[in-house]
Amino acid sequence: MNFEKWQHLLRARFFLFMGKNEAALNEFHQALLAEPGNARVVEAMAFIYANRGDFSAAAAHFRDTLRIEPDNADIHFNLGFACDKQGETNEAIEAFQNAARLKPTLDRAWYGLGICHAKLGKHAEAAKALHEAATQQPMNPHAWYALGMAHHHLHEPERVTEIIMHLHRFDPIMTRHLIQDTERSDLMYLVADLAV
Repeated sequence: MNFEKWQHLLRARFFLFMGKNEAALNEFHQALLAEPGNARVVEAMAFIYANRGDFSAAAAHFRDTLRIEPDNADIHFNLGFACDKQGETNEAIEAFQNAARLKPTLDRAWYGLGICHAKLGKHAEAAKALHEAATQQPMNPHAWYALGMAHHHLHEPERVTEIIMHLHRFDPIMTRHLIQDTERSDLMYLVADLAV
């Protein structure tokens, strides 16, 4: 057993618990020196950077983790999230695609993929990915809203109506936003009783 690694890991976890992220990072660095290539340590460091908004450093650490575990769908998703946060939309798309390929039931990967495609104006691709996300999480109002917007940009009013009717069943507030943002005043009666 590598006692030095465990000593640093325990200290790192203690510092994380105490909210001392810099000290935790230092201990994680020491743990990596004691056991190079430990994917969990590199991943933990990535999350510290992400939590403090340093998505560039987080993405670098998620890439390092993927060099150790290239088939880890969750890490591909995390890389996609970090890349999206810093405006690297094409790399985010690639990471989300890898995550969805490796773990097709990872609805948040499909959602991220759809949102990134929408940012690039690729609404047909966005709709496909968002449909998958909404199908996997039928009560996720954000996925249904984004799917409705994708179909709105594709000039498919019938599909937008279907999505609004579905969304209205469980989230009238998000329904109102979708009605307003798709300029579907003909459906405003669905949310007429909501306070403005």
